[in-house]
Amino acid sequence: MTAQRTYIAIWLALLVLTGITWGVSYLDLGLGNAAAALAIASLKAALVALYFMHLRNEGRLVWAFALFPLGFLALIIFGTLSDTLFR
Repeated sequence: MTAQRTYIAIWLALLVLTGITWGVSYLDLGLGNAAAALAIASLKAALVALYFMHLRNEGRLVWAFALFPLGFLALIIFGTLSDTLFR
């Protein structure tokens, strides 16, 4: 029963974060809109990975395999931003 409550709480948190993303899109923050959207999306992805993909209780090897692609993602984002900002 507690697992179901946890999943429902995480689902509600994801809904709230989606609403916050929608609300932030109506604010004029300049580049802050993209930064806020990326931060909220990262938080949502972390919640999904930790609770729905059950990474919260996994060992170091599984964590290493789960985090390894994030390094590539950081490289892609860095490459894209450097190309966009210095063009």
